[in-house]
Amino acid sequence: MSHTPQRFPLDVTALVMAARTVVNPTAFGATAIVEDGQGRVLLVRHTYMSDWRLPGGGVGRGEPPDVAVMRELEEEVNLLESTAPEFLALYTRRVLWFSNVVALYRVRNARIDFKRNIEVRAAKFFDPKMPPPGTAPGSRRRLAEFYGDAARGPYW
Repeated sequence: MSHTPQRFPLDVTALVMAARTVVNPTAFGATAIVEDGQGRVLLVRHTYMSDWRLPGGGVGRGEPPDVAVMRELEEEVNLLESTAPEFLALYTRRVLWFSNVVALYRVRNARIDFKRNIEVRAAKFFDPKMPPPGTAPGSRRRLAEFYGDAARGPYW
């Protein structure tokens, strides 16, 4: 069975990743499905994008991805407590001439003390089977894969 990479429109994330490829042609990210104690999933709205997304960010040079995802959660939403991150899957996406590799984790029983900041303007828990309008396609696919009937695909 052959897999054809999906094409995505150019956005701010793609431009940032493209700039990073001067040093490293593969951008590595870590993202999380963050659940509260009621089974709801955390989505965030960044200040530089309009849609809702799963939280996460870039993995620093030499940084383990599970450490990176927890650092990003602390920075973006002020994560106060949770279980340790559980690795779920690895995805890839082609953006222009480089690759974006994303490690997806699950973080349970999360408690946050979110305050709007320079990077994230909104953070809210939602029913994973009913993400809000304006949820990014990649985040919507991950929720369908892990909470619905969708088969897991290899592309973000």
